[in-house]
Parts: sequence; structure tokens; C-alpha cells
Amino acid sequence: MLPTPEGDGPDRPAGLRIAPLDLADRVDEALRVQAVAFGLSPEEVGIRRYIVQRHMTCRGARALGAFTEDGALAGFVYGMPNDRAYWWSSVVEPYLRSEGVDGWLDHSFVITELHVHPGFQGRGVGRTLITRLTDAAEEPRSILSAIDTESPARGLYRALGYTDLARQVHFPSASLPYAVMGAPLPLRRP
Repeated sequence: MLPTPEGDGPDRPAGLRIAPLDLADRVDEALRVQAVAFGLSPEEVGIRRYIVQRHMTCRGARALGAFTEDGALAGFVYGMPNDRAYWWSSVVEPYLRSEGVDGWLDHSFVITELHVHPGFQGRGVGRTLITRLTDAAEEPRSILSAIDTESPARGLYRALGYTDLARQVHFPSASLPYAVMGAPLPLRRP
């Protein structure tokens, strides 16, 4: 179990060190964080392990982690420049096209996953991870998908400048619908 941290300000949220993450090497630790934060079953973790490892071989893929003082992973984010040939793009493209915004799939940096262990949520960790990752993007905008419900995650994305591009997006393996959101880069600061 991760300890409950004390906050340290915007450069070091919740007493954590934000640094590049070798996600291929620490995939199991990252998926444990995701499983707790997102409520994944062991079967879903197994499927996502393969997906994460494949994503990290994509051009421009990179990850950041939020590390405790003892080096444990408290949260992570990863993404990559979008490519319309990616599976995610092929699923969301018809929804975006129907809204007249499928151009967002071009010249965008995709936030593939962002998860923070519940013991560290609400302390600016997610905000710091996503802004630092996108600050290094060469693309002029960012896109992501999130479960299409009002949630702290959707509130964070809106605060950063993301707006809904398409809602009620159905992924083949997901039971809940998603929203696709987009924001110009750099992301908005408070």
C-alpha cells in the first residue's frame, strides 16, 4: 500500500517526483496503479499489458511517472503522436466525422492513459503529469478519450482546455460509452 503523501506545490505535487518512465520495463507496476484507479479485472490487466507494450514501440511514444520517495509508482501518463492507422483512431473517426471534427485526428498528440493511485488523487498529480507530457509535444493539439460521465477526470480535462469533440463513443470491448475530447497545446494553466 502506498503512503498518504503531503503536498509540496506545483513542481512536486503531493511530495512526488515527476520523471520519465520506462513504461515497457515497469508495465506491471503501472497496470497495478491503473487497476486500482480504474477498477480493472485481472483479465483486463492481461490484455492491457500487451497493448501498453505495443504502444511503447510506436513512433514518439513517451511516458512520465509520479514516484514516491522510495521509488514506487503513484501515477503515470503516456501518449504519442496520433496516426489515423491506429486502432483507437479507426474507432473514434466515424464519431468525429459525424460531428465534422475528424481533422482533430491529424497533428495531435494522444493521451493514451493517465492514472493516479487513489491515495494520491486530488493533489495535482494528474494535472502535472498531463501538462508536462504535452508540453514536450511537437503537435499543436492533444486528444484523448474518457468515460462519458461527469467525473473528476472530465473536470480536470475541461480545466486544462479540453472540450468534447464527440460523445457516446462506443469501443468494442468497453461496456460504458466514452467522450473524445480535444485541446490546443499548450494546455491551459490555472
